[in-house]
Amino acid sequence: MNKSDLAMEVAARVDDLTQAKAAEAVDAIFGGGGIIAGALAGGDAVTIAGFGKFEARERAAREGRNPATGESVMIAAKTVPAFKAARALRDHVDG
Repeated sequence: MNKSDLAMEVAARVDDLTQAKAAEAVDAIFGGGGIIAGALAGGDAVTIAGFGKFEARERAAREGRNPATGESVMIAAKTVPAFKAARALRDHVDG
């Protein structure tokens, strides 16, 4: 399922919601500059009860290797988005 499929499903489940408005809502929440991305960039976590938790995690700097030359290179530390599914979601997926 992609973002447009998700918007179509939301529009189908919510009365009086057009597909265009559903697409706007999905993009506002999940888009690159959306609510979740903005919260993570600001250092906040986003918890959706029964679904899961989005958070920003720090990755430490580490040594890597250039696969073409075999040369050692230093990979810089960075912040990456992470998601942890809630137990309810894990149980639903597991069946």
